[in-house]
Amino acid sequence: MKKSIFYHAGCPVCVSAEQDIVNLVGTENVEIVNIGQDRNRISEAEKAGVNSVPALVTPNGNTLHINFGASIADVKG
Repeated sequence: MKKSIFYHAGCPVCVSAEQDIVNLVGTENVEIVNIGQDRNRISEAEKAGVNSVPALVTPNGNTLHINFGASIADVKG
């Protein structure tokens, strides 16, 4: 099974959501991407439909925005 991808920027809202996602789906089912640190993956997140973080992209391509930590524009700086 293809993994979901959880994009975040390292803020407290994002870290809290990351812990909840991992507890819900398990570490083996989700790839965690901190685009605040791994900035070369911002364009990948944008192509997947991520407008703000934290966000979860499911294996079938649905983008689920969780809470609101920061817009992609804010992360890009």
